[in-house]
Amino acid sequence: MWPELPIEFNVTGTPVSSQSNNGAAKLEWKNTVLSAAQAVIGEGSWSFGETRLAVTMYYFPDSPMTGDVDNIVKLTLDALQPNVYVDDSLVDRVLVQRFDPVGGYTFRSPGKVLAAAIEADDSMLYVKLFEAPLEDISS
Repeated sequence: MWPELPIEFNVTGTPVSSQSNNGAAKLEWKNTVLSAAQAVIGEGSWSFGETRLAVTMYYFPDSPMTGDVDNIVKLTLDALQPNVYVDDSLVDRVLVQRFDPVGGYTFRSPGKVLAAAIEADDSMLYVKLFEAPLEDISS
């Protein structure tokens, strides 16, 4: 069965930087991301091969995050190829944001998956894949 977009899932844990020298930790993070995705969409031999994608990542750390937020993007995207999409070159847009563990932010109407990430006691990365919109483009 082919999954429908959008696809949303949560990854428990602290993302590993693509700049880390710890190869085992990087591989473990990629496996954790892929397992979280497969738990939602199932395992199979399919992958998006032509659909242009956008990805939203919201990171909810359980303590103040050290390091740069952009360093968590690459390994997370790489983890989804070739099982979710053929290549991460299909990703045209990435939105990534971390949220202070103290709170002070409000989402108007979070869906079930995002709400679970917000309410989690552990560090959590919310990931949403959807068809890339062509906003602000005139023909």
